[in-house]
Amino acid sequence: MYKNNPIVISKSIAPRAHQIVPYLTVEEVKQIEDAARNNKCNGERNSILIQLLFETGLRVSEALSLTPRLINEYEGHAVLFIKGKGKKSRMVACPDNLAYRLKSFAYTKKLELDDRIFKITRARAWQIVKEIAEKAGIQKRVYPHLFRHSDAIERLRQTGNPKALMYHLGHSSTLMTMRYL
Repeated sequence: MYKNNPIVISKSIAPRAHQIVPYLTVEEVKQIEDAARNNKCNGERNSILIQLLFETGLRVSEALSLTPRLINEYEGHAVLFIKGKGKKSRMVACPDNLAYRLKSFAYTKKLELDDRIFKITRARAWQIVKEIAEKAGIQKRVYPHLFRHSDAIERLRQTGNPKALMYHLGHSSTLMTMRYL
């Protein structure tokens, strides 16, 4: 009966741009970061990773490939030079206090300029994020990319500028950015 009706669209084939984007609130991110910091084993590293994912909106693979050499300044503010999806380079704003934490962590660990700051795999990053979120008492399904969504939602709340968000996230399509509206 509905087989040839073009109006009936199942949720599974609905375009991604029209689906609701899950995210964490700033308070939930703070809870997760606090839980990471209070962990005796690798608490500092995990706390910095959570902060980096949320405050920069990096993909987990971008965050894990970060080296001290990629932390720089542009017009007096900290930036990260990232090679993103499709090997596209972009400059990402980084809060100065986070850049300081990253450099301090690298110095403490005696990392060379081209050593990765986070010497873990993507699978381990997922595991860390999930475990910390559980310890923080977060009831949502938490995974690294959720911090990217959360960053995007919070940036739009603060700035109201989808074009700037598009550049920040490294999207080539405005449609991908518009889903955060």
